[in-house]
Amino acid sequence: VAMAATRSVMRAVRVFEFGGPEVLKLQSDVLVPVPKENQVLIKVHACGVNPVETYIRSGTYARKPALPYTPGSDVAGVIESVGEHVTAFKKGDRVFTLETLSGGYAEYAVAAANRVFPLPDKLDFRQGAAIGVPYFTAYRALFQKGCAKAGESVLVHGASGGVGLATCQIARACGLKVLGTAGTEEGMNMILRNGAHQAFNHRDPNYTERIKACTGPGGVDIIIEMLSNVNLDADLQLLSCAGRVMVVGCRGRIEINPRDTMSKESSIIGVSLFLATEEERRECATAVLDGIEAGWLKPVVGLEYPLEKAAKAHEDIICSSGAQGKMVLLL
Repeated sequence: VAMAATRSVMRAVRVFEFGGPEVLKLQSDVLVPVPKENQVLIKVHACGVNPVETYIRSGTYARKPALPYTPGSDVAGVIESVGEHVTAFKKGDRVFTLETLSGGYAEYAVAAANRVFPLPDKLDFRQGAAIGVPYFTAYRALFQKGCAKAGESVLVHGASGGVGLATCQIARACGLKVLGTAGTEEGMNMILRNGAHQAFNHRDPNYTERIKACTGPGGVDIIIEMLSNVNLDADLQLLSCAGRVMVVGCRGRIEINPRDTMSKESSIIGVSLFLATEEERRECATAVLDGIEAGWLKPVVGLEYPLEKAAKAHEDIICSSGAQGKMVLLL
């Protein structure tokens, strides 16, 4: 009991009810979590902000955490302590995570040791917080679900955000022809610097015609789609025979004509990192760590916010005119 009395407290963002960005409340008296067996406690230096966290917070997402909770899965920081049976990490190690158990929008976070990976010195903590969900999702969409092969073409729809840039880098490194779309000139330039062979402005009313002119009559083999409620109908017109649209992001409903899939025997495939098996996660991790080692995996950090501006970050990630890199909270 004496131990419990001396447990230290930390600042963390808590959600007590589902709703708009304003339900994110910064509290300074949250107990620092204690790692159990096969868990580690991380002192958080940076935490990535993902669009999915805004959907979960709003209460509209399929998975709802028990209230109250702290959002955030992609943290980068330093191991503070380890639970029993943890041999892969020790106090002081630099790490990044794929998910956390206690929530990443906080000064400390507990994570399962098998969701934690070493952060090489060549990347800083901001970049470390931009790896987990974006790169694992990109790899899963391209290879585990999309069956991408070298020499195929891929269109990354909404390529200037965290997942989009990760997809461009991975696809380029693996020998695909990479086309990307963005909504701003800066976004297009960023895509080209990060692996795309060609960039298109999806605000240009004729951009799909430009893509068709670029791919020729064959069409594009794979489309990685971040905003399927807007683009899915047009995507089906751009596909090659046996082409596939990978649904990575969606913010609502859309009407399509299923006949468009028949004429090319094309597929619409949903992607959820949450459903990956342990073996699939390990495969993603290996590809990601190899990419960092090889030097082609370079996370692009976009807007940065202090922890107390988490609500503003949630507003901006949904309402911004064009993403540029991965949004992070800095601690």
